[in-house]
Amino acid sequence: MRVIAHRTLQAFWRQHPQAEQPLKAWYDEARKASWQTPADIKAHYRSASFVGNSRVVFNIKGNDYRLIVAVAYRVGIVYVKFIGTHAQYDAVDAATVDIN
Repeated sequence: MRVIAHRTLQAFWRQHPQAEQPLKAWYDEARKASWQTPADIKAHYRSASFVGNSRVVFNIKGNDYRLIVAVAYRVGIVYVKFIGTHAQYDAVDAATVDIN
């Protein structure tokens, strides 16, 4: 998959260094993946949540952080829409949030 907004992930882990390795691991796995359906994601990430609008929520670092992406399965692109702490995640609508 092609992951759009890698710089957003980098900026986040600069502010939250403990998130760096888990986010790098997720990014590497996502880049190597070829997700065709939500079931493909769920097979690898059991805790992934699907919230509508092609959005997937990933728990990062034991659920300390939440990553929301939009997946365009047909073209193989993953768009980072949000990365934040669990508290920040609770304040957004996962189906509509977007990076400014």
